[in-house]
Amino acid sequence: MQRHTAEVQPETSRISGRIDVIDIARGTALVAMAIYHFGWDLEFFGYAPAGMTTETGWRLFARSIASSFLFLVGVSLVLAHGAGIRWPGFRKRFLQVVAAALAITIATRIAVPEGFIFFGILHQIAFASVAGLLFLRLPALLILAVAASVIAAPHFLRSEAFDHPAFWWLGLSSRNPPSNDYVPVFPWFGAVLIGMAAAKLAQASGLFARLEHVTPGRWSAPLRFAGLHSLAVYLIHQPVLIGLVFLATMVVPPPAPDRAAEFTHSCEAQCASQRDEPFCISYCACMLTSLQSDNRLEDIYGQPAETSTPPWLDEMAWQCALESDRSSGDEAESGG
Repeated sequence: MQRHTAEVQPETSRISGRIDVIDIARGTALVAMAIYHFGWDLEFFGYAPAGMTTETGWRLFARSIASSFLFLVGVSLVLAHGAGIRWPGFRKRFLQVVAAALAITIATRIAVPEGFIFFGILHQIAFASVAGLLFLRLPALLILAVAASVIAAPHFLRSEAFDHPAFWWLGLSSRNPPSNDYVPVFPWFGAVLIGMAAAKLAQASGLFARLEHVTPGRWSAPLRFAGLHSLAVYLIHQPVLIGLVFLATMVVPPPAPDRAAEFTHSCEAQCASQRDEPFCISYCACMLTSLQSDNRLEDIYGQPAETSTPPWLDEMAWQCALESDRSSGDEAESGG
C-alpha cells in the first residue's frame, strides 16, 4: 500500500494509505504562502507601498500560514512515528530539511544581509522534527499543557540575558532581531505540539481512518501534488515569483518610490530591534523631518553598504535620539 509522505517534514505514515486531505491542507498552506510572498515581492520592487506586508492584516495572514505549517508538522510526526520511530525515513527527511534551511540562510545572507533568515520556518521544522519525538508517547492533554506553556513563555520569560545572537533562536530576547522570516522556538514550537495533540485525539476517535477513505475530486490534484512535494515547492516558488516580478519591471516599470514612506518604514524596522515603539515613531519622524528640511533624504540612498555613516548623519541621529528620549520622558511623567 502507498504511504502518506511529505517533503517539508519527516513523514512516513503508519496508516494503510495516504490521507489526501492532509496533502490538500499542506498544498493550500503553500498557496497562501505564495500569495504572501507575492505581496512582499511587489512591495520590494516598488509596485506596492513600503511597509504593506508589515501592516496588521498581512502580519496576521503570515502568522496563520506559519501556524498551519507547523500544526501539520505535528500531525505528520504522529502519523509517521506514533507507533515507533522509523529512523531511515526520519533521517532522510531531516537531512533534507536541514540542507534546505542552510541554503535559505546562505542565500538570504548574500541577498539581504540586513534581514537574513537565520531561524525561519524551515529551521523551526528541523528543530521540531527532533524535539517532537520526545512527546510521541505522552498523552494529548499533557502535550496541550506543554504547548500552552511554550506559547506563553515569551510573555513571561523575555530578558536581556537572551539578547546575545547565540540565543536569538529561542525567541526570548528583549526585542526581536531583524529577519525576513523569524520563527523561533518560543512560541512557535507550541503550534507543532498542538498538531501532535490533535493527531493523537484524531487517532483515538478514528478520524484518520475515516479520512483515509475520503477521495477528493479532480480539482484537488494541484493541491495534493504541492502538498506531496512541499519542500520542493517551498524552495522554488519564491525565486520564480521574484523572477516574474523582475521581468515585469522591464515591461511596466514600477512608479517612482516614495522615499519618505520608504525611509520611515526602514527606520522604524531597524529601530524596533533596540527601542520601544513610541520612541521609534518619534525618532524616525524627527529624522525624516530633518533630512527633508536639509534636502538630504536622497543622499542616504544609493550608497555602498560598506560606506561609513557620514558625520552629519550621525549628528542628526544623535539630536533626534535626544529629542525622542526627552519626549518619551515627558509623556511618561504626564501619564503618571
